[in-house]
Amino acid sequence: MTTIHPTAIVDPKAELGDGVEIGPYAVIGPHVTLGAGTRVMTHAVIDGHTTLGTECEVFPMASIGQKTQDLKYKGGTTFLRIGNRNVFREFVTVNTATNEGDATEIGNNNLIMAYCHVAHKCVIMNHVIMSNLATLAGDVLVEDYAVLGGMAGIHQFCRIGRMAMVGACTKITQDVPPFVIVDGNPASICGVNVVRMTRLGVDDETLEAVKDAYKLVYRQQLKLKDAVARIRTELAHCEAALHMAEFMDKTDRGIVR
Repeated sequence: MTTIHPTAIVDPKAELGDGVEIGPYAVIGPHVTLGAGTRVMTHAVIDGHTTLGTECEVFPMASIGQKTQDLKYKGGTTFLRIGNRNVFREFVTVNTATNEGDATEIGNNNLIMAYCHVAHKCVIMNHVIMSNLATLAGDVLVEDYAVLGGMAGIHQFCRIGRMAMVGACTKITQDVPPFVIVDGNPASICGVNVVRMTRLGVDDETLEAVKDAYKLVYRQQLKLKDAVARIRTELAHCEAALHMAEFMDKTDRGIVR
């Protein structure tokens, strides 16, 4: 059954699923929906037009679904949509979008550690780890299984590719391709994220194809469009390599070199 601490403030219009737990002094706004088994701990605030899926955990002092900090916001209804089994640790802030009808979106099984920030209209996919104090500016995309190190800062409109890793304290101003490691200030490529891929069960054939794609982009001194074309031709048998090519072909800000 749903459990609400006597000191919590839960708007009667909020929708709470079975087994939801609301801790002391937590605040839940009128347009909030919490899925079954979600737990909101002491002093956390969830507001705005915000939906959380099942079995999420919102730790003390987190602020989820408040109005965007974007100065372009002129009013209107914006959204925050969060999937299942996400963890928001202490003092995490996640904002809604800026423009009428738009949404900030977070998928499933993500771990967002203490003091992280997710700004307006970001998209975080699935199984992402954001370490303490990592920060996403507006309109950032983070693909599946990416890892952001502590205090990493991601510039607006940048994209972080699948299974990529951004080192601690790294400033990202361009797209980070899938399956690579970037580190330093300014950010630079360190190689293929072999450890992460191996731990996630990527087979040897795929790993070798990704390494070959990496070499075409970073070792052959090719223009990006030429490297992408060769990946599509020479590594067409590998979905992961083709995903790298597609990701880089769609870049607007360029990729970290």
